[in-house]
Amino acid sequence: MSGFDANTDRPLGVPYAEVIGDPIAQSKSPALHGFWLDKLGLEARYLHCRVSVDALPDYIAARRVDPDWRGCNVTMPHKLAVMGLLDRIDPVAGQIGAVNTVVREDDGTLTGYNTDAPGFLEPLRPLLERTHLFRMARVLGTGGAARAIVAALAREHFVIVLAARNPDKARALLDELDPEGEHHAVDIAHFAEATDFEFDDRAHCCDLIVNASPLGMTGQPPLAFDFSHVPPGSVVYDIVTSPLHTPLLAQAEAQGLRTVDGLSMLIGQADIAFTRFFGEKPPREHDAELRAMLQA
Repeated sequence: MSGFDANTDRPLGVPYAEVIGDPIAQSKSPALHGFWLDKLGLEARYLHCRVSVDALPDYIAARRVDPDWRGCNVTMPHKLAVMGLLDRIDPVAGQIGAVNTVVREDDGTLTGYNTDAPGFLEPLRPLLERTHLFRMARVLGTGGAARAIVAALAREHFVIVLAARNPDKARALLDELDPEGEHHAVDIAHFAEATDFEFDDRAHCCDLIVNASPLGMTGQPPLAFDFSHVPPGSVVYDIVTSPLHTPLLAQAEAQGLRTVDGLSMLIGQADIAFTRFFGEKPPREHDAELRAMLQA
């Protein structure tokens, strides 16, 4: 069937899941899920499958009748389009307006989830368990990942400053995802210029800087960001995975700030998907080995 790779080399009768997108060869998901399958000794496979935009309906139709198929992770450009091909959408994914995980249920129906939101929050959980008088997040980007991140932060009671090349798009996204919130939309160029703003006492406050855009990624323009916009004690989080140690994170570390890299979110969201696909929790005690493998 044209438009997607059929993975005909997989052993019949063996449960499998996969990641789909176009392009897809660069995905770290097969290595990540394969690592967990090996550690648990499960007889299952996790593959990658290139699916073009036009072939997405045929792909879903073929997979939904395959009893060995447990589901798939969904990358660009399919996170929105796949929603109309499924039997049900999890409420969180419905609010975000994007699906990144499709699960084939026992009755053969397909459910769409979004694991980006909880995956993003996972490395922040120790911080979010504390009580704060005020929480603010400066988020850069308005793409699919940014939608999940904004929705997740709004549920954690953050005031969000969302930066985009088109502030009107940022405003519309905030109004859609959290219409009752007191959030702000700004031009992303605002953060490229130095500010002389004097931050007040940040005791009992929680400040996040999040790059949810592709800026700074290999092959993309650099992220122009001036650290005069960063409150003391902030956590700086960059979801880019290539390179893993971005200039934003390097500068944050040089200033003694706590950082979170893109692998943390990738592993966090994969944990949830793996459990849904294969019915077992991944062996997270091996995270250090897993990170080393993914960076090799």
